[in-house]
Amino acid sequence: MKSLQETKFSILELAPVRDDQSVAFSLKHALELAQHAEKLGYERLWLAEHHNMDGIASSATAVLLGYILANTQKIRVGSGGIMLPNHAPLVVAEQFGTLATLYPNRIELGLGRAPGTDQVTMRALRRGQQETEDQFPQDVVEILRYFGDAQQGQRIKATPGQGTHVPVWLLGSSLFSAQLAARLGLPYSFASHFAPRMLGQAIQLYRDNFEPSQYLDKPYVSMGVPTVVAKTDDEAQYLATSVYQRIQALLTGQSLKLKAPVDTMEGRWSVSEKIAVQNFLAMAQIGSPETVKQGLENLLKQYDVDEFIFTCDIYDTDKRLDNFSLLMDLKTQA
Repeated sequence: MKSLQETKFSILELAPVRDDQSVAFSLKHALELAQHAEKLGYERLWLAEHHNMDGIASSATAVLLGYILANTQKIRVGSGGIMLPNHAPLVVAEQFGTLATLYPNRIELGLGRAPGTDQVTMRALRRGQQETEDQFPQDVVEILRYFGDAQQGQRIKATPGQGTHVPVWLLGSSLFSAQLAARLGLPYSFASHFAPRMLGQAIQLYRDNFEPSQYLDKPYVSMGVPTVVAKTDDEAQYLATSVYQRIQALLTGQSLKLKAPVDTMEGRWSVSEKIAVQNFLAMAQIGSPETVKQGLENLLKQYDVDEFIFTCDIYDTDKRLDNFSLLMDLKTQA
């Protein structure tokens, strides 16, 4: 089993929009978090593509990545992920190839198989294209070809993109992408920050079937972990009520804008909603540094992952930055 010091720490930024602030505030805070993460020594910061969600500001993922890359020096940034059914593979390769050309060895592309939105918005994104999730494997292979060295007779080349060898990850919340990542020899990130149910099964499937490749010689797994870390367990539980309200809103079709914490959730959710939120957050680490350290060590003992990629939906932006400082302290002081 790896120790916390041996485990890489990264961040998945969903660019949450607060109910009392503008989208511009959220985008500027995303950069502030990236600069903070860079100083603290985080491995990477990823942004996720979502559409038609009023509480998430990272819909134009490649554009926002360019903003963050231009205002940081060394931290790796990427997508966690680009939802491939929404895009032509060539366009994705050109966008990320451009970023890789401008910022060498700093960009990476995580790919997801779901649309990241509802059916109506999905049709608006695709404008009649017949892309489906079933095409995901061939689309991934096509992108890998665009990032590789040009082959003799290759008729379509990504310019920029060809020969940039942008690292590609597969993301998933089920077994499908685990199998594909294993077959293609790619790193794999499981979305346990919102869909933890099949985590153990997917990791085992990936490791058992992994085929070494030009990209990776042995399996590499990261897992999403929601976090709310504060000086005391009581403060963390108070701050976590913003997370609970956000997930409750997601599950009930309400606004996803981040709400201020409340003294108690009692009377704000039904028994079934409470259970659903708890299931959603099965991997969440909420508490004091001591509590969260024990929780992360338990996750390592159970899943033996190579990397944690943390999310955080604390309302107060300063306390949100503190969350990531306290997490990194656990790694450096362990």
